[in-house]
Amino acid sequence: MSTKVKVSSPKLVIDLQYASPAIEASINKAAASAALKKWVKNATPLSGLVTLRFVNAAEGKKLNFAYRQKDYATNVLTFAYALSKNTLATDIIFCLPVLQKEAKEQNKSLKAHLAHLVVHGCLHAQGHDHEVSRDAKKMESLEIEILEKLGFTNPYS
Repeated sequence: MSTKVKVSSPKLVIDLQYASPAIEASINKAAASAALKKWVKNATPLSGLVTLRFVNAAEGKKLNFAYRQKDYATNVLTFAYALSKNTLATDIIFCLPVLQKEAKEQNKSLKAHLAHLVVHGCLHAQGHDHEVSRDAKKMESLEIEILEKLGFTNPYS
């Protein structure tokens, strides 16, 4: 007699938030909500809650100043509220005008740049960082590996 064991994948809830209908339209033009969620799931093997919020430059600047004392809008901010071996809770904030500017400057599509930063933010939420060279190399190699599985080229080349 054999016993079948059902293995369930972790339950990851992904919440998408947009600061305005115009931002939502721009993001949806670059990547459907299903794609955004797929990118998060590929970068996050844990259960829990991941909120992606897309904001304008004013909100991005306000948050970056309030939490990092930097007086400018940045591309992505990750706020990890809880992290354990199996679960996480995080908000990842994306500043659309900064993403658009960077994608143009780097000759990338907004979709490819957004995929990279979604993966990047998810890795930060899981405790990865790039403050020292060794950690940066590890984080970059994880990003490259995950993005390749999703059909994107190396964002660092």
